[in-house]
Amino acid sequence: GADGEIIAGRGFWPGLCVSLKHNSKFASFIIIAKGDYPAELHIPLPFSLVNNDVTHDKLVVMPGYWFLYNMYALARNVTKYESRDKRTEKKQVFEYDFLAPDSVNEMFDALAKMEMLAAEAYAKASRKSLTGHQLAKTGRDLLQNRPGEAEGLEILAPGFENSNRKVQLVKVPEACRVFRELIIYYGITELMRYMEENHIRHWDSLQKKLPKKPVRQPWRNIGAQLMPATQVQALIRNIRSGTINSWEEIHAFYEKKSADYHTEKFRHAFASLLEIRGLSRSGFSKKILVQLIREAMATRAWMTQNIYASRAKDYQNPFRAMVYDNDKEMDKVIGSLADNQFIRQQREETAAWIKKAEVMILNLG
Repeated sequence: GADGEIIAGRGFWPGLCVSLKHNSKFASFIIIAKGDYPAELHIPLPFSLVNNDVTHDKLVVMPGYWFLYNMYALARNVTKYESRDKRTEKKQVFEYDFLAPDSVNEMFDALAKMEMLAAEAYAKASRKSLTGHQLAKTGRDLLQNRPGEAEGLEILAPGFENSNRKVQLVKVPEACRVFRELIIYYGITELMRYMEENHIRHWDSLQKKLPKKPVRQPWRNIGAQLMPATQVQALIRNIRSGTINSWEEIHAFYEKKSADYHTEKFRHAFASLLEIRGLSRSGFSKKILVQLIREAMATRAWMTQNIYASRAKDYQNPFRAMVYDNDKEMDKVIGSLADNQFIRQQREETAAWIKKAEVMILNLG
């Protein structure tokens, strides 16, 4: 038979000495803690930490781990990936940002999945019988309005591992909150970029340019170039039919889709922005836009603070510091936290981004 596969989304990071079993599949930006994993895995929740808890004989999955505990590494990897792209001709647009159509779509799927699993845990604990519609509604209410109650539940995820042992989700309310905030931030970031590139300053001009029928479509990762799934399917059909019959034509297709990428990404981001808030195109008003921009500003500030906090932990760890005679010596070897160039850069970029957002609010009136 055919050999098995390990399929992983962008940003996949197995720890040292990780052993996985084929077939396994992972969403984007999954980190696997050190260990021998005894069974096949299917982890559809992006930005998760996966841990094989041998002591309690269970698999533990923490969705949103990167945002909650390691924002420094997540943000810094974006610039690292870009700097390591040594192509002489960059005709294809490769996506290095952790917020993009593929990962955002996975966040939407993860929110729906976590809501259902939280509701099932609640129904089991309270001995209530809930239907499919009631499950979704109950889970959403729990995670958004009663996070303390949801945190006390044992939320299990059958189907994540091909075994009979427990798969437990932890920090679910925090992950759902952060996912929602970051989807809004993604939508506003792309909207601001679109307005800047098209020299749009006022609400009336923006309203005319917004997509008339925004729909969040599935996307595919084609070797680090992201495309709507419908376009990938069209490419395959054209190859099969002979409409495209040379590598030159395939390369031309990729380059054309690269040229369209930012426009397609904006459409996806706007559709995501409406969907996460349950808005229609006609219900998207200037007042709502200003409110969402302010929320995105708060999220950007929170991200920058988390970048600093996750890096500061390295300096506060006594086991890291014990090999140095004093703080001055440690700073000399690894550099001081106050002088960290990446943190400085992030703070400067965040200040500039927030200022740009404030100007946009003023221009919108």
